[in-house]
Amino acid sequence: MSEADRDFSVVICAFTFDRWDTLVRAVASVRDQTLPAREIIVVIDGNEELQRRAAAELEGATVTANVHGPGLCGGRQTGGEMACGTILAFLDDDAVADPDWLEEFAAAYQDPDVLGAGGLVEPMWLGMTPRWLPAEFNWIVGCTYAGLPQEAGRIRNPIGANMSMRSEVLRRTGSFEPQLSRTNRGKSIAGTCDDTEFCIRASRRHPGGYWVFLPRARVLHAVTPERATWRYFVRRCRIEGASKAILTGITGRDDGLRSERSYTRSVLPRAVARELGSALRGHRAGVLRAGTIVAGLLLTAAAYAEGRARARWGAARHIPAT
Repeated sequence: MSEADRDFSVVICAFTFDRWDTLVRAVASVRDQTLPAREIIVVIDGNEELQRRAAAELEGATVTANVHGPGLCGGRQTGGEMACGTILAFLDDDAVADPDWLEEFAAAYQDPDVLGAGGLVEPMWLGMTPRWLPAEFNWIVGCTYAGLPQEAGRIRNPIGANMSMRSEVLRRTGSFEPQLSRTNRGKSIAGTCDDTEFCIRASRRHPGGYWVFLPRARVLHAVTPERATWRYFVRRCRIEGASKAILTGITGRDDGLRSERSYTRSVLPRAVARELGSALRGHRAGVLRAGTIVAGLLLTAAAYAEGRARARWGAARHIPAT
């Protein structure tokens, strides 16, 4: 393994004091890696007070402000442009990496065709685990969900909370799509699919290159009690559907919905059957989880259809009269 394959810059984006404790733990988990990172870059989005405290207290980290558009896309772009390592690794400010996280990633980059890699994102529930939420919908809380590959292999895109890529891939591909940037408005989250669009675009610009999933490159993702509520579930499904509508407008349906087709046609029907079977065996939560699957699919599909209809209506309004 060459030194370039082990030369990591880790980027962590943050925006709020509400996650200060988890941000401290995230930085500490990177400092304690079996394969030391060249640098840890913490990008603060729109919070000068948080930036000052992070610069003063986060030992071993370089702290900077987001100099691009607001939200996660701008933060990742800022960190990626500052980084000196040949490999970039992105970690959420509410996630904690296993000690061998970077070591597991490094193995993938021995193949020159690998553009980037993602790992397992396991939920770390800070309150009660919701009995009504099936594992197929763990994407609601930004985690790996049932239906994704269980073993190492090629994927369309990793989950942004646990993602790495060659720094040259970021330079050649360009910035993350601002239309899909995840921004926080009060307590709600707007935007998603930015990592999906970027990976599709990178694959198109690097023929023969691919992304890989490495389940042993694991992080634990903190899930606060407010994210384990039905209200959050409904909002997040609608955000996902609306974002998928934007994504397919940019990438086309073939690439934009490639993974989602098998998820909706195969994974979810099997999950409903499993949960109803569980209910017949006396497990009442099975009915709740089956209902959640159906409701989640309908909410997401409705938001997607609404988004595509708006896009078509907007395009039709701009067609010159003949």
